[in-house]
Amino acid sequence: MTEKKLKGQVALVTGGSSGIGRAIAIALGKAGAAVIVNYASSAASAEEVAAEIRAGGSDAIAIKADVSREEEVFSMFGEIIQQYGTLDILVNNAGLQQDAPFDEMTLEQWQKVIDVNLTGQFLCAREAIREFLRRGLQPERSRACGKIICMSSVHELIPWAGHVNYAASKGAIKMLMQSLAQEYGPRQIRVNSICPGAIRTPINKAAWETPQAYQQLMTLIPYNRIGEPQDVGNLAVFLASDDSDYITGASIFIDGGMAVYESFADGG
Repeated sequence: MTEKKLKGQVALVTGGSSGIGRAIAIALGKAGAAVIVNYASSAASAEEVAAEIRAGGSDAIAIKADVSREEEVFSMFGEIIQQYGTLDILVNNAGLQQDAPFDEMTLEQWQKVIDVNLTGQFLCAREAIREFLRRGLQPERSRACGKIICMSSVHELIPWAGHVNYAASKGAIKMLMQSLAQEYGPRQIRVNSICPGAIRTPINKAAWETPQAYQQLMTLIPYNRIGEPQDVGNLAVFLASDDSDYITGASIFIDGGMAVYESFADGG
């Protein structure tokens, strides 16, 4: 049985209806948290995730909100506070890609990725911190006043040609996370980033669905396997729990070693 390290706490997972967000939401629920599964378009998928969490013994609801829209973020947080009284954990997971060669990238493609991946994290983190400060430290809930987990990527470190908007958003998330950790550490608010490499999700199916593609992918990963969404879920539980109480301002790479540049193992 999973230890209920987050029992009595309330967690919001943005983009929680599929992929990594789904795995994180379910893992937090298994650890005892009540989970708000945010989604932008697929109500059915979000409700399925919430139902699975409830079946495991934790409370869960689904809330629709486009995290890039301030008024919708306000509304979502208002609903959370009305239903649960407060929030303890924010997982800023919502994100997307709109890939193009840089010289062909439209302003709309650039802006959409920045709006969701970066501005969405700003808006949700701001509302979470406002709530943490309003509530104040409650040691019976957690040693921290609040926990924010930003979903970044190995591409906050590794450049990615053809994905400039995405890589730029993730590099900016690193500075957003570290600056918040610096500013609000004295208030016992912890802010960290999870930086996944290749994870087996629908968004990157082309990179792993055939033996040939998988073999090519392994040339980038020293540990010689693709990551599973549950790997990221386990890390999120750790970062949300008091087990990681002395960790803040950290980018934690979960990538099988991708960030050590496997292609240089034989001298480049």
